[in-house]
Amino acid sequence: MYELNYNQGRMKKLLFALCAICVAQIVVAQTDDPVVMNVNGEDVHRSEFEYSFNKNNTDLVVDKKTLDEYVELFVNYKLKVAAAKDAQLDTVAAFIKEVADYRSQQAEDYLIDSAFIEDQARKTYEATASQIGPDGQFKAAHILIRLPQHATLDQQVQAKHRIDSIYAALQTGADFAEMAKAHSQDPGTAREGGMLPWLFKGQLLKEFEDVALAMQPGELSRPVLSPVGYHIIYMSERKQFEPYEFHRASILQFLEQRGIRPHAKRSMGEKLAREMGGGITPEEALERAEKELDTKYPDFGFLMNEFYEGSLLYEISNREVWDKAAKDEKGLEKYFKKNKKNYRYDEPIYRGLVLHCVSDDVLAKAKKVVKKQPQKEWVKLIREHFNSDSLMQVKMVRGPFKAGKNAYADYYVFNQGERPDTVAGFPVTGVVGKLQKKGPDTYEDVRGPLTADYQNHLEKLWVKELRKRYPVVLYPEALATVNKH
Repeated sequence: MYELNYNQGRMKKLLFALCAICVAQIVVAQTDDPVVMNVNGEDVHRSEFEYSFNKNNTDLVVDKKTLDEYVELFVNYKLKVAAAKDAQLDTVAAFIKEVADYRSQQAEDYLIDSAFIEDQARKTYEATASQIGPDGQFKAAHILIRLPQHATLDQQVQAKHRIDSIYAALQTGADFAEMAKAHSQDPGTAREGGMLPWLFKGQLLKEFEDVALAMQPGELSRPVLSPVGYHIIYMSERKQFEPYEFHRASILQFLEQRGIRPHAKRSMGEKLAREMGGGITPEEALERAEKELDTKYPDFGFLMNEFYEGSLLYEISNREVWDKAAKDEKGLEKYFKKNKKNYRYDEPIYRGLVLHCVSDDVLAKAKKVVKKQPQKEWVKLIREHFNSDSLMQVKMVRGPFKAGKNAYADYYVFNQGERPDTVAGFPVTGVVGKLQKKGPDTYEDVRGPLTADYQNHLEKLWVKELRKRYPVVLYPEALATVNKH
C-alpha cells in the first residue's frame, strides 16, 4: 500500500549466557559514584557494579543472587578479565577488529536522525491517505465471467447467459464464496471465494469501482460489464483510512526495508556538522560524535564494555578451561577414577550398536570386525567394511540404550517385549556391545558429563590461582549503598 539492520555481530558464543555475568566498566570520577572494590589495581565504581548486578537479577532470572553472592561472581569475572589482559588477548588483530565492528554496528542506532525518519513516515502516511481520499477503503468479492477482447456475438450471449444464471442462483440463496470457487474465471480470487484485498479508488477498472463505491456492506450487485468481462460484486466491508498512529509501526518497517537508515544517518551528519560550526563535513561530524557516545550515553558505554570484556572472558576461559579440559585425556581419566562413584547408573545401560544386516554372514563379520576395538571406532569400522556409495549391507543404531528406549535392544539385550519386525531390506538383526549394570567401565563411556564436571573442577582451581595472583580489595561501606542511594 505504501509508496514510497544490521547484524548484531556474534556475542562470542556467548559467555554472557554461560556465565550469567554481563559486566560493564565505565570509570567515573564523580564523588557520588564511590569505588566499591579494586581488582588488580583497577577501581570498580558503584555504577559499574550496580549496572551488572541489576541486569542479572531481574524478575526473569531464576537463580537470583544476593549482593554478597554476586560480589564473589563479579570479582571472579574481573580476575579472569585481568588474566586475559595479561595474556595480551586484547592486542590480537582479530579481536580488535571484532570489537571495532561491533561498536560501529551498535553506534548506528545513536547516529541516525530519528526526527528525519519520523518525518518521512508521516509524509508516506499523508501521501497514502491523500490517494485513498474521502471514499475510504473497501473489501469486496467478485465472480468473473471473462469475455475475449474481440468477443463474437455468440460469445457475448453465452457469457451474459452464464452470469445471469449465477446471479439468479445467488438471489435464491446460493453461497457467494462457493459459487465463486465453482464458477469465477479469476483464478487468483476464486480459490479465496472471490475475495479481493483491501482496495481504494483508482486501483481497479472504472466500471467495477463505480458500482463498488456506491455499495454498502452486505449488498450484492447486478452483473457489471467491464473490459474484461462480467462481474457480480459482493461488498464485504468498508472503512476510512485509520489515523497515523495505527499505521506508524508498519510504515517504519516499510521504510526500513526500503533503506531509510543511510539517509537518516546522512541527515544526522549534516545536522551535527551545522551544530559544530563550519569547516567540518557530515562524515567528520559523525566520526567525532561516535567517539563521544560512551560519555554522552552511559548505556552505550556499558554495552561496548560488556562486549569487550565478555569477548576477552570467552577467549581466556576457552584457553584455560573449556578447550583444555576437552583435550586433556589423562586429566579426564584421572578425574574419572577419582570420582567414579558419581557416575554410577540408576539402571543398567547397554553400550553398543543395534545392527540391521542383509545376511547372517554379514552380521557375524561385522561383530568380528569390531571385536577388541575401541567402541568409539565401531561405527567408522563398519561403514568402511560393509557400506559404500553403491552398496549398503548394514544399518546401525548407536546406543547407549536403556530398557524401553529401543525395541530391538529391549528384545535382544533386556529380554523384554516381543521380537520386533526386521527392517525392510535388512532381514537379520543383532546387537554388539556390553551391558553395564552398575556404572561405566571407562571415562569414554561418560565423556559428555565427565568433561563438564572436569571443566568445573579446572574452573575452581583456576579461580583459586587467580585469587592468589591478583590483589582484591573490597569496600563494604560503599557496597552497602548499592541500590540504596
